[in-house]
Amino acid sequence: MSRSVWKGPFVEESLIKKVDLQKKDTNRKPIKTWSRKSTIIPDFVGCSFLIYNGKKFIPLTISEDMVGHKLGEFAPTRTFAGHTPADKKAAKEGSSDVKKDDKK
Repeated sequence: MSRSVWKGPFVEESLIKKVDLQKKDTNRKPIKTWSRKSTIIPDFVGCSFLIYNGKKFIPLTISEDMVGHKLGEFAPTRTFAGHTPADKKAAKEGSSDVKKDDKK
């Protein structure tokens, strides 16, 4: 279920303050944040963030297409290492059985 419209988007207060300071400052150091649940608002466009994914900080520069999404959507927490070799072997054997049946 999405958030109620009359409440507006959720953005961490400290994050808004840091974005305002970054826009005034000439040194554009990325904002380090753990707030994956914060919604990206138009004020964030052009700012750079380091978003924590549970293990390390993922660098992210906000573009106009990202407005309305959550920060956590752009820092995946799980890494897919691929299927195990046993699964590939079983799939290969299964497909070769079908080919043998077709030849008979």
